[in-house]
Amino acid sequence: MALRLARRRSATLTAKAVSAHEPGPHRNHMKRNELRAIGPDPLRPDARLRWRDHFTLSENVLHVPGMHREHDGLRIAHLSDIHVGQATSAVRIRRAVAEVNARTPDLVFLTGDYVTHSPKPLPRVIELLAGFTSPVFVVLGNHDHWVDAHYLRTGFERLGYTVLQNEHRVVPMRGAPVTVLGIDDGRTHRDDVETTFRGAPESGTRLVLTHAPPTVDKLPPNGNLVQFSGHTHGGQFVVRGLTEAIFRRAGQPYIQGHYHVRGNQLYVNMGLGFGFGGPYLRRGTYPEVAFFTLRHVETSSAQA
Repeated sequence: MALRLARRRSATLTAKAVSAHEPGPHRNHMKRNELRAIGPDPLRPDARLRWRDHFTLSENVLHVPGMHREHDGLRIAHLSDIHVGQATSAVRIRRAVAEVNARTPDLVFLTGDYVTHSPKPLPRVIELLAGFTSPVFVVLGNHDHWVDAHYLRTGFERLGYTVLQNEHRVVPMRGAPVTVLGIDDGRTHRDDVETTFRGAPESGTRLVLTHAPPTVDKLPPNGNLVQFSGHTHGGQFVVRGLTEAIFRRAGQPYIQGHYHVRGNQLYVNMGLGFGFGGPYLRRGTYPEVAFFTLRHVETSSAQA
């Protein structure tokens, strides 16, 4: 199993790839470049976008043992922790939606925390995230439950998005089923892995959405599952050694990027929004929109 990653600073710049081939539980260390959009933008007339409108576009290749051959090359877009109304630029959100649509992924995953503390931005969440043109699957985060999970669920469902709270859906794609499993938020103790997996296929292409990364420790081991999460903001303000120690003490050993955990894979998105603390408390992390290309790997090859 391996993951390659390339960071793009704009659509016109060449991306550099970083690959990692080590098996077992680990985090791949990846190079990240802030997206700096230079020149006119249809959503802001300024010649240069403001700093708070910047975000990264990550390109990842996930090698998934045992997934259906038909899904080789399947494209996924992943956004998390948008935190509308908490120092997150509306221009950034609109540009992120536009970037996703321009790349025409097969699936779009949203993994929670669309608001922060106040219910005031709730209508804006639905407005700003209404434009995706690919099928969208949604799970909720801890802040969503603290504010108004019911409003968000019904709002997303009105858009035609699929909201999963300890549920799964089997979606036919390219002549084979994709199983999307949405586990509710573990931070607020609403996660129920057993209920989510009940009746779901036990093999094939199985993709897990859940807000809190540590839920990966509760997944069936050696399942060749891929979990997409957020919550951590990539560490938000990273000080080498200190940030990781603080997160581990808080029960968050998975901070950013790609991990192998007990025969499954995990990707922790750094989040599109700034979240609690405002725009100037990110250090060593960047607002992120992640893209994935899935590659089929024979199970026997992965075990060799």
